[in-house]
Amino acid sequence: MFLQELSDFFAEDGPIAREVPGYRPRQAQLELAQAIQDTLEKNGTLIAEAGTGTGKTWAYLAPAFLSGRKTLVSTGTRTLQDQLFQRDVPRLRKAMALPVNAALLKGRGNYVCHYHLERVAADGHALRSRTEIAQLRRIQEFTAITRTGDKSDLSSVPEEADLWSRVTSTRENCLGQDCPYVKDCFVMKARRKAQEADIVVVNHALFMADLALREEGITDLLPTAELVIFDEAHQLPDVATRFLGTGVSFHQILDLCRQIEAAGLAHAREATNWSQAAKAVEQAARELRLAAEPVTRLPGGKSTFQAIPEPEQFDRALDELIEALGAACERLGIVKDHHPDLQAAEKGALDIRAKLYQWTQPDRMGNNALRPQEPDENGEKPPAPVLSVRWVEAGAQFMRLQSAPLSIAHLFSRFRSPEQAWVLTSATLSVHGDFSHFQRQLGLRDAAAMRWESPFDYASHAMLYVPSTLPLPSSPQFNERFVEVLWPLIRKAEGGVLVLCTTLRAVDRIADLLEERLDAAGLDRLLLRQGEKSRRVLLDEFRKEGSAILVGSASFWEGIDVPGNALTLVAIDKLPFAPPDDPVLEARLNACRSRGGNPFMEFQLPEAAIALKQGAGRLIRSENDWGVLLVGDTRIVDKPYGKLLWRGLPPFVRTREEKRVLQFYEERQAAGAVQA
Repeated sequence: MFLQELSDFFAEDGPIAREVPGYRPRQAQLELAQAIQDTLEKNGTLIAEAGTGTGKTWAYLAPAFLSGRKTLVSTGTRTLQDQLFQRDVPRLRKAMALPVNAALLKGRGNYVCHYHLERVAADGHALRSRTEIAQLRRIQEFTAITRTGDKSDLSSVPEEADLWSRVTSTRENCLGQDCPYVKDCFVMKARRKAQEADIVVVNHALFMADLALREEGITDLLPTAELVIFDEAHQLPDVATRFLGTGVSFHQILDLCRQIEAAGLAHAREATNWSQAAKAVEQAARELRLAAEPVTRLPGGKSTFQAIPEPEQFDRALDELIEALGAACERLGIVKDHHPDLQAAEKGALDIRAKLYQWTQPDRMGNNALRPQEPDENGEKPPAPVLSVRWVEAGAQFMRLQSAPLSIAHLFSRFRSPEQAWVLTSATLSVHGDFSHFQRQLGLRDAAAMRWESPFDYASHAMLYVPSTLPLPSSPQFNERFVEVLWPLIRKAEGGVLVLCTTLRAVDRIADLLEERLDAAGLDRLLLRQGEKSRRVLLDEFRKEGSAILVGSASFWEGIDVPGNALTLVAIDKLPFAPPDDPVLEARLNACRSRGGNPFMEFQLPEAAIALKQGAGRLIRSENDWGVLLVGDTRIVDKPYGKLLWRGLPPFVRTREEKRVLQFYEERQAAGAVQA
């Protein structure tokens, strides 16, 4: 009966067709919805790769709505989260005429905190510029009238504005039930709505933060659900690795020092010399940063724990910082009951000290003070430690101590309750139809895996061009030669051009070379590059201009939807193999080698294939889109492994000849002019 309801809903004369002008039934969309319903009934796990244009959002929302079960939908970014909650859910709810109650839930850093807003407003030294004075006034006015407190609802203050970090809370500095504004708290209100809702829209970062807190025995962040849907699921391994690890930065410690001094002087001035106590921690932090200075000269400014230059000096400085934090914790512990600010400062100091001490274990001799070596009183052996990789990142203005689990498979998969159904969907989960890499990463070997191709006509609308004249990417002249083969296509393409680079250094060099050519040719064409403005502003200008050139790196490879002639050329400089200075990847590759595996085939190639599919997916976003995908890395054709990469792409017409590409542009642009 239910399957019949789904087929009726997606039919040519069904409710979705009445709600959406121009809707056409898609068999793949119906099959995906039915597969999700089947998974829900069995409380199973489904990995679903659905090509661009399948309509996967409504395909997973429809069975969730009809089931009446509590559902968590986790998306890749806050932007997609807002889009899902504000556009997709309401439209589908209206089309299906179902009383579905939906809630939006983000991390606490997205909501104004009444307490911290009041503290900033009262501190005459907290604001650093006239801009921040104006921003604070807008935030105060917004807080007085908003029902959500969500900073994304206040467009007049950029989401990346530094002031937001001072008027929102963290888990460490939240006062909880001791807060004088607990009844007005936007975070608490959002969580209560989530508990009551049928559908709760979250993002991967929040889901993983919840999973990490469950490791610590804290379970009040996300509500329990019967169905969990992960959209843009290809991002899960990276997000899980980040959130299941820990990190402490130099700036976090400096912020803590300011917090200790301010709270102590304001609420326990006579107890001790708070300036001196804060200064001791700050000085120890600066000594550690100085000890990490040799790391700045290493590739990527990173070093694993075992490879830190001059380790004795570094270890000594870290021990002294932990000791200074311990002394501060003792002083705060004596007076913490005097005021919530002192409690928050102690909580923050204890948290950072614990993370730093955790980071030191096991020591350089392999001894781990955090894990008992002997069986307990019941004869039970201690659990095997979660293997992790530790590293330091250092630069002119920063230092971070990071750790991450070597594998997230067990940690991630064990949180699926037997009473839950899980659906993981994206356009890019497999390598030429093989899901084993994704399943292995997340510990989902027993999950059902299904795949639906995009309904778009790639053979007629798109061309893959791999120039035969380019040198290998390792050549010193590669960027110059890449721009040489790209330039005639830019001249010919009337629409927008997206250039995707694998490094920020390449972004700057290629953008400079294109700027030189535009100036020499006297062309007045907008050139945008990553780093000049925020990602959102760059994309807005790119869409609005219609014929701009945008050069970007990692964050521009996915999540960009520019349909129509505003994008008719996507150019990728090199195959997106992960950089060799990534400590987590390096540790995973070494572990693979040690067990006799092939790290290139098991890790590097699958990762590159999925990233390449994401980049290529920017080109065709609707049925009428058309364009050229230029890949400047000839290894995709010349190396034996290249077949796995290009065969995993949509079925583009393929060529290595510039002449055919220019002819394709002429034909498509002529056809467009006739239609117009």
